[in-house]
Amino acid sequence: MKPRVVVLDYGSGNLRSAERALARAGADVTVTADLAAAAAADGLVVPGVGAFAACMAGLSDVDGGRVVRERAAAGRPVLGICVGMQVLFDSGDERGVVTDGLGVLAGKVRRLQAPILPHMGWNTVNPGPGSTLLAGLDAGTRFYFVHSYAATCTEGLVSTSEHGEPFVAAVEHGAVTATQFHPEKSGDAGATLLANWLATL
Repeated sequence: MKPRVVVLDYGSGNLRSAERALARAGADVTVTADLAAAAAADGLVVPGVGAFAACMAGLSDVDGGRVVRERAAAGRPVLGICVGMQVLFDSGDERGVVTDGLGVLAGKVRRLQAPILPHMGWNTVNPGPGSTLLAGLDAGTRFYFVHSYAATCTEGLVSTSEHGEPFVAAVEHGAVTATQFHPEKSGDAGATLLANWLATL
């Protein structure tokens, strides 16, 4: 039986490409703002593009943050992608404005110290030791990034990348998993990562 995955629709994110990529990786996928469905699914995906504060406002509007926190607290799988990863942290600092995040991952998101922003395009990711998410992928496998902000440290099993400075490219912390890059735009490597995540559900 295919794992049932909900991609949370809160008005932000690359919903259709995430839906297609997860379906190709073997999931039974629904894109919805229905919180009961989000709570009941085997896995919940939190997408996100744009600004941290706007994504938090969108989550607040549909009360999505409550479901994410409840799932995390209960050990039920959550996958955050791009800004959907960033909002899982304690806070985000964009242009000097600090916005509270969901607080299911420790740490803060801030502007990267880099000569060119956004960090856009393919970059290598160094898997953390024993990473389930990046299992079967070589060190130095490339993924697709589009962002100017990132966390530089957190708890859990961290995989890193570098653009101007090292940053958290992916994290595995209990039932909460997240990627700063876009697995749905990362070709075969992204498909492998999504299949690895689905295998844990």
